[in-house]
Amino acid sequence: MAHVEMPGARVPIRMWTDPSTVEDGALQQLRNVATLPWVEGLAVMPDVHYGKGATVGSVIAMRGAVCPAAVGVDIGCGMSAARTSLTANDLPGDLSRLRSRIEQAIPVGRGMHDEPVSPGRAHGLPTAGWDDFWSRFDGVAEPVKFRRERAAKQIGTLGSGNHFVEVCTDTSGSVWLMLHSGSRNIGKELAEHHIGEARKLPHNQGLVDRDLAVFVADTPQMAAYRHDLFWAQEYARHNRTLMMGLLQDVVRKEFKKARPTFEPTISCHHNYVAEERYEGVDLLVTRKGAIRAGEGDYGIIPGSMGTGSYIVRGLGNAASFNSASHGAGRRMSRNAAKRRFSERDLAEQTRGVECRKDSGVVDEIPGAYKPIERVMDQQRDLVEVVAQLKQVVCVKG
Repeated sequence: MAHVEMPGARVPIRMWTDPSTVEDGALQQLRNVATLPWVEGLAVMPDVHYGKGATVGSVIAMRGAVCPAAVGVDIGCGMSAARTSLTANDLPGDLSRLRSRIEQAIPVGRGMHDEPVSPGRAHGLPTAGWDDFWSRFDGVAEPVKFRRERAAKQIGTLGSGNHFVEVCTDTSGSVWLMLHSGSRNIGKELAEHHIGEARKLPHNQGLVDRDLAVFVADTPQMAAYRHDLFWAQEYARHNRTLMMGLLQDVVRKEFKKARPTFEPTISCHHNYVAEERYEGVDLLVTRKGAIRAGEGDYGIIPGSMGTGSYIVRGLGNAASFNSASHGAGRRMSRNAAKRRFSERDLAEQTRGVECRKDSGVVDEIPGAYKPIERVMDQQRDLVEVVAQLKQVVCVKG
């Protein structure tokens, strides 16, 4: 669909969905963003819904400013996927052992590794830049420095909520590995520290929403946040890279006879800030629940734990600041999902998927999410579909 524009205080709100289907709380959040003195543009993806700090599914372009609460507490959260040489015919009828092996290799929930996992030691992953990355931890916010050991042990771990590790098949029968995670506890603590710092600044005192407090260019607070923000985004990327290495190790061992190989991994953030240039202006673009979809960029748009996911290629639509949705998007809150659905509903909606089917993940039931097919249809001018996947194993924290 072509986007529609709603009037905003300083910039129009470009929406890749029917505004009448967006809940009032999310619309108000979007209107609030459009009042910010620094905002240069606002694009809204079809998976839009109310979020903490700022609307999930929004792309906020600002000149000389960035809003830490709009980025959110899971800095650098995103997706990775790799096609394997395996086919659906290589998979056993009972996938419970494969799921168990994945859960043993990749800590979930609040778990961490007993000892830090290095990319070169066990997984043959590139080690270039690893030491430099960790040396830059010395420059993070002082109140968070004591978390170094925890951060080192949590890199290469999944987390909880909507994070997952999946084994999928595509429509041609190829097996894919896919995962979703971010910067774990260290990203959360860095984000919370800087959100608190931004709220104290004088230029933020008159804002319509205190969650929209910003740092502005050429200030020590902005410099400190940019350092920690970009470090946490790199942590999230390394986290997914290590998990993909651990996952591929499991698959190599479980399918020894087939000698599986893996294509290069596709990886994309969907909670992050990028420095980009539009119409000759340098902007800080915050994608809160959105992926970059520049022309030729590969991306990943997952559905839910019982529906399909898509590998996509960006079309480079500047009206969306070269962005697309990050998933299906929730249509009800976690608490509402728990009230509405039962374990029996979860088992029914995830039939055919080897996954948890207990009360602890009812809030992740497919029925709590928007139909992914509709979300994809609404962004045909943003991305083209490269592959359509359906999970057969789903590991959640």
